[in-house]
Amino acid sequence: MSKVRVASFSLSIDGYGAGPHQDLKNPIGVGGMEMHAWALGTRTFQALHGGSGGETGVNDDFAAKSFANVGAWILGRNMFGPVRGSWRDNEWKGWWGPNPPYHTPVFVLTHHARASIPMEGGTTFHFVTDGIRAALDLAKEAAGGKDIRIGGGVATIRQYLEAGLVDDMHLAVTPVLLGTGEHLLSGIDLRGLGFTCTEHVCAPQAMHVVLTKGR
Repeated sequence: MSKVRVASFSLSIDGYGAGPHQDLKNPIGVGGMEMHAWALGTRTFQALHGGSGGETGVNDDFAAKSFANVGAWILGRNMFGPVRGSWRDNEWKGWWGPNPPYHTPVFVLTHHARASIPMEGGTTFHFVTDGIRAALDLAKEAAGGKDIRIGGGVATIRQYLEAGLVDDMHLAVTPVLLGTGEHLLSGIDLRGLGFTCTEHVCAPQAMHVVLTKGR
C-alpha cells in the first residue's frame, strides 16, 4: 500500500529542522548543514551526486531506504529555491543543478503559478497553488502506487502532520545545537495523531528514530 513518508529528515538535538537566516548562502539556515553530516559521507549520497565509494553501515542503510519505493515527492517552495513572491524569472531551476536527486515527479507548494520544469534523470518539478491536499492528490496519481515522500522543509512537514496525512517518519536526530530556527514538532501532539516509536538505532553522528502511525 502506498504511504506518505517523511524520511532522512535531520533534526538538531534541540528539535530544529532548519537554522535561522535561510538564504542562498545558507539554504538550511545558519548551522543547518551540520545536521546532515551523517548523510553526506554515505555511499547513497555519493551515488546520487555522481560520485563513487562512500560509507556503508547504519547511516547508509537509512539513507538508501529513504529513496526506496518513492514514486513522487512533495516540497515546500524554499526546498526548491530561495526566491520569494512572484517568479521574477525562470532561470532558477532548483538547488541541485541539471540532474536533481529526486528522479520522479516533484510537486512544489507555492502561491505563484509557474510552468512545469522537466530536468535530467526523470525529475520534473510541478508547481501547485491549490494547497497541500491538492499536491498530495497529484503526487498519489503520479506515484502509481508507490510512496510519496514529503521532503520538507519544516513548515511543509508540519502542515502535513497537522492534517493527519503522514503515515511514518524517519528522523535523524543529530548532536547539533542550533538554539533557534524552525522547530519541527513544537505544539504537535504525535501521540494524539497516533504515532509510536517503532525503531531507534544509534549511529555515528545521528540517532535514527522511526515513528509509525497506527492503522
